[in-house]
Amino acid sequence: MFESIQEFHAVNGVFIKSIIAGTFVAAACGMMGCFIILRKLSFLSDALAHAMLTGVIAGYLLIKILFGTEPEVPAMVIGALLSGIFTVMMISFVTRVSRIKQDTAIGIMYTGIFAVGGFVLSMKSFGRFIHKDLYHLIIGDVLAVSNSELWMLAIILIIVFAFVTLLFRHLQLTSFDPIMAAAIGVPVLAVEYGLTICTSLVVVGGVTIVGVILVVALMITPAAAAYLLFDRLKPMLFASAAIGIVSFWLGYVVAFYAGVAPGSAVVVTLTCIFLIVLTVAPRYGLIADWLRKKQMVPQPIVEDILGSILKTKDHRDWEANVLKHVGGSRGRITNAIRALVRQDMLELQDGQLALTEKGRKEAIRLRRAHRLWETYLEQTGTPAEKLHETAHVLEHVNDRVALDYLDDKLGHPIQDPHGSEIPEDERVLKPGQQVLLSKLRAGHRGKVVEIGKNLQVIQLTRGTMVQVGPRQDNGQIWTVTTADQQELRLTHDQADEVKVEIVE
Repeated sequence: MFESIQEFHAVNGVFIKSIIAGTFVAAACGMMGCFIILRKLSFLSDALAHAMLTGVIAGYLLIKILFGTEPEVPAMVIGALLSGIFTVMMISFVTRVSRIKQDTAIGIMYTGIFAVGGFVLSMKSFGRFIHKDLYHLIIGDVLAVSNSELWMLAIILIIVFAFVTLLFRHLQLTSFDPIMAAAIGVPVLAVEYGLTICTSLVVVGGVTIVGVILVVALMITPAAAAYLLFDRLKPMLFASAAIGIVSFWLGYVVAFYAGVAPGSAVVVTLTCIFLIVLTVAPRYGLIADWLRKKQMVPQPIVEDILGSILKTKDHRDWEANVLKHVGGSRGRITNAIRALVRQDMLELQDGQLALTEKGRKEAIRLRRAHRLWETYLEQTGTPAEKLHETAHVLEHVNDRVALDYLDDKLGHPIQDPHGSEIPEDERVLKPGQQVLLSKLRAGHRGKVVEIGKNLQVIQLTRGTMVQVGPRQDNGQIWTVTTADQQELRLTHDQADEVKVEIVE
């Protein structure tokens, strides 16, 4: 394979140097990429990578024209860094002084600055000075890494690692909640500029070695994969760097033995690893999402099961009753029952299924919602034969606020249109709770704790013990008996102005 020992050492030297350079770039890009992902600035990294081409050309021309010598890497790095910072400043300026959004400003400024570089490069008066193959700034030339470039990458990695380590808490706060960070005294603007400078350094170092395409891929793809794997920032940083490094190694080895472009091979490897993570990630992967959806039971089915079991008199025949009243496949209903057992709403013993106390309260709450909706639908003119069917759909809108509003607007009805009793709100009507008298039903006792100013009933005072009697006039009048046996008749509005504390 090799014609001489010298050729073997030369090839292996290039291989090792390229691997080291790629490791430095991947580690630095992986760390910076996490903050870019969290701050939703992926487009900005791409913009910086392209805009820095102008800085590279400017730095190259400046040294070439002024000193007449072939520029070293640091000159182009400084030019690229200044170009990147200028791009960020212009994006911030356009966003701040106009109604243009940030993503639009990024698109305008980076294409404009990138075009300036192409414009200058195409001018004969300047183009004749440029002898360096700037094409490799786009696709990369990792096989031609010099010692000075390797040292530059090492320094950039050290700077980035030190920045992330020393300002980790500040970076964490500003990434997740910049408003709170500013409120507690974190210098948000300084952190933002520091992050921008570090990102620019990483992009500069990466662009000069692996090109625009690969540096953007190394910054975004590993961080995105790590974001699917971890919910915490610290492990996400390590995972992103590790994914980037491993992807570069694998891609470079494939390119070396297959004889293809290293940059393309690394990007393809990165993308494949991301797709694998997207598929198998334990919490946010496609398989986990599919399993979660498969095991997930729609809330209407759960509620229908509770309601059907509440109606069941013979618990030994619960399965036939559930299948009769609940829509859906047998498998989905079985999963729902298992979920209710795990939630301690149902208990299954010796083949008999029954509601627990928790399940009974939930089932009664659902029955209350159904009958309140039937009462409401009757008042809105819904035909009697459609009351049950329509209420069965609406009963799943049963949050506490909605039901309390509906109950109050209906005047706290006691019976539904079919003459069945509407269950009480067991969450509210229990000893020690302070509620409006209008919510109480026959048999409830309480102590008056508050009376509205508009209530013209002199027989009621704070501290008076009262007992609620049966409703009169089709449920429109509340009858109340005081401790001294005086009977009062209150309308709904009057009962709403009396607050009592329920007693045993």
